[in-house]
Amino acid sequence: MSQNGTGVDLDKSLGYLLKEASSALRAAMEEVLRPLGMTITHYSCLELLAQRPGLSNSELARGAFVTRQSMNVLLQALERDGYVTRPAEAPVGKALPTRLTPRGRRSLEKASAVVRSVEVRMLSSVTEAEQSDAFRILQSMTHSLRDGNDGS
Repeated sequence: MSQNGTGVDLDKSLGYLLKEASSALRAAMEEVLRPLGMTITHYSCLELLAQRPGLSNSELARGAFVTRQSMNVLLQALERDGYVTRPAEAPVGKALPTRLTPRGRRSLEKASAVVRSVEVRMLSSVTEAEQSDAFRILQSMTHSLRDGNDGS
């Protein structure tokens, strides 16, 4: 509880600290991606496609934590600029599988390097054991929230 007995004590709230860490990570990533002409969503999209070629707009949107509409706008721009290709017609159903072009791969290589540098900086004072614990704990928290676990 906060000092007045209601609400959340922000100095002791793990949820608030997670949001603060997330915000700091996002700002650091934006700072290193901006000179490459990229946004975090742009980078996320390319990274997802490198790891799972052929993802649909909906799958990319889920993976990058944006709406399908936002992802569609981004994919149109990436296709126009030569970073990705999509077939004119869906091979099956309605989904247009998206793939990286060589230009997209080169762009991703540069972006991955700067994003890795941010993660290295973020973890510079954290031991491997602490990283492992944090990874496990954050996964557990995520599963609890997504599975509707109320802790009882």
